[in-house]
Amino acid sequence: QVQLVESGGGLVQAGGSLRLSCAASGRTFSNYRMGWFRQAPGKEREFVATAGRSGGSTYYADSVKGRFTISRDNAKNTVYLQMNSLKPEDTAVYYCAATAAPGFLIREYEYGYWGQGTQVTVSS
Repeated sequence: QVQLVESGGGLVQAGGSLRLSCAASGRTFSNYRMGWFRQAPGKEREFVATAGRSGGSTYYADSVKGRFTISRDNAKNTVYLQMNSLKPEDTAVYYCAATAAPGFLIREYEYGYWGQGTQVTVSS
């Protein structure tokens, strides 16, 4: 089992920045690909970004490419999502997820472990 706890959400004005953190515990963190997903009100949860076990092999949704950066610190068992140039449409609950499955994974069902989510609200 892997336990994931997100933090760092909040209210920010459009154009601002936030950094989300996700602390993992329970198993060897570096054995897992990590991902960030988000769910806006009335919408399905969607992929945001993913990073491979060593921090490379990153991939982003088109909607956040160039504005968000995923990174991880395996020594601290933590994955981050740096969000810059935030827009009102980025408002959502952001979830951290982990998967031990091999490959390049960006679909929700491919991740077996999830955090509880952290709210990000971007005001216009």
